[in-house]
Amino acid sequence: MSLEFTEICRYCGGVIRAVPARNVYGPAVNRLGLQKEYIYQCQNCNARVGCHKGTLRPLGNVANETLRLKRMETHRVFDAFWKRKGMSRTKGYQWLAGQMGLPERLTHIGGFEMDQCQKVIDLCRKFEHEEAA
Repeated sequence: MSLEFTEICRYCGGVIRAVPARNVYGPAVNRLGLQKEYIYQCQNCNARVGCHKGTLRPLGNVANETLRLKRMETHRVFDAFWKRKGMSRTKGYQWLAGQMGLPERLTHIGGFEMDQCQKVIDLCRKFEHEEAA
């Protein structure tokens, strides 16, 4: 896994460009609070990734719709997990890095592939069940 950014789409070979979030979300950009934000988007297949607030630094790797949905599911499960455990977000990611055998700098759901996302979900469920038993 790498969080390095490329201007060529890994799905279709198309060109990836930073576009205003309004181009992707239309009028919903106001409700989402993304009026001044940018998204990297493939001009051909619509694979995309958001940027850290107020920057052009990508949040992870470009993803197609299926992977974006899996990453959202993973965030919902993982965020609920570390909060229930009374961890800070940082401590949660440190725990996850150890569980996945990854360096902390590469432990970022925005850079995970489908199998890594599922592993996060499985780990959270496993540790929830072990403590309940």
